[in-house]
Amino acid sequence: MQYLFQHLIPIPWLLADLLTVLITLLVVVFVIRKSKHPQVVFLECFGFVFLYASFFENFAVVNQWYVYGRSLLMIGDVPLAVPLIEMDVLVLGLWMLERMRIPDWCKPFIVGLLGMLQDFSLDPVSINQVFTANGQTSGRWTWLLPPGMANIYQIPVYNFPGWMLIMLYGSAYLLIGRWWFRRSGYKPIVGHVYPFAAILLALITMVSPLSQFLLWLGPLFAKGSNAEWVMLAFHLVFPTILLAVIWRGRMKNPLSLKSDFPVFAAPVVFHLADILFTISAGYYDILWLVLLSSFVHFGLLGIIYAAGRNVAAQPEKDSFFPITKFDHELHE
Repeated sequence: MQYLFQHLIPIPWLLADLLTVLITLLVVVFVIRKSKHPQVVFLECFGFVFLYASFFENFAVVNQWYVYGRSLLMIGDVPLAVPLIEMDVLVLGLWMLERMRIPDWCKPFIVGLLGMLQDFSLDPVSINQVFTANGQTSGRWTWLLPPGMANIYQIPVYNFPGWMLIMLYGSAYLLIGRWWFRRSGYKPIVGHVYPFAAILLALITMVSPLSQFLLWLGPLFAKGSNAEWVMLAFHLVFPTILLAVIWRGRMKNPLSLKSDFPVFAAPVVFHLADILFTISAGYYDILWLVLLSSFVHFGLLGIIYAAGRNVAAQPEKDSFFPITKFDHELHE
C-alpha cells in the first residue's frame, strides 16, 4: 500500500511529516518546561511558525520560486513541517547558545549555520522524493529553476544561505526582544508584545533588498549568477570564524545529554532520517552531501558538548533556560 487518505500522500512524505511533528512536540515540551517564561517562549514559537516562516514560504510559492507536494498538515500551500523544522533549529540553537560564552551579536550567525547544516541534508532528499499523487508528479518539494541558474542538484545555491537569513533575522530580533524583556523587569506586557514585534521586523527584513545582497550580492550581481557561490562560502566561513576566534570553546555552563537532550536528539534524528531515506531509496548521487552535512553538524554538537565537560554547573541569572537544581544534579 503506497498511499493513504482521500488526497493521496506518498508514504515517505507522510513519515517525514509525522517525524517532524513528533520531534517538534518533544522540543516544545522540553523548552517550555525548562524556560523561566514559558508563555513568552510559546509566543516566540507561534509567531515564528505562523507569522514568519510559513508566511515567507507561501510568499515564495506565490512567486513561483518552488512548489510543495501535498502534506499531512498544510499552512496555505506550504507543509507545516517546513516552518516546524526551522523553529526547532532556532529555539534549540538559542537554548544551546545560552550555555556558551559568546557575545549575543554572534549568536544569530551560529543559529544560521545550524540551519544551513540541517538543510544541506533535508533539501536534496526532499526534491528526490518524487511521486505521482492526485494526478501530478512532483517531489516533496520542487524548485522551479530557470535554465543556467547556479544550483546544487537542481536546488539554487542561494537556498542554503536563505536558511541562514531566516534563522539570522528571526534569532537576532528575538534576542533584542529578550533584552528588552529583561530591561523591563520582565513586565508581562513586554513579554506578550516583543515576540510579535520581533517576528514582524524579521519578516520585513527578509523581503528587503538586504536579503538580495546577502544571497547573491544584489544589485551588483544577478540572481542565479556565480555570486551565489561566493555568498554561500561567506555564510559557511564567517560563523566558523566566530566559533574559532571569539567562542574558542568557552562555556558558561555545560550541556547535559540528559537534561538538554533535545539539543542533540532533534538534529541527529532529522539527519539520520535523511540518511535513511537517501540509502533506502537509492539516491546515491546525493549521499555524499547528506553524509557530509550530517557529520559536520554532529561534529559541531560534539565539540560544544565536550567543551562543557570540565565546566562546573553554575546558577544562572537572567537566562531564559536556567540551570535548575535538577539539572545541576544531572551535571554532577
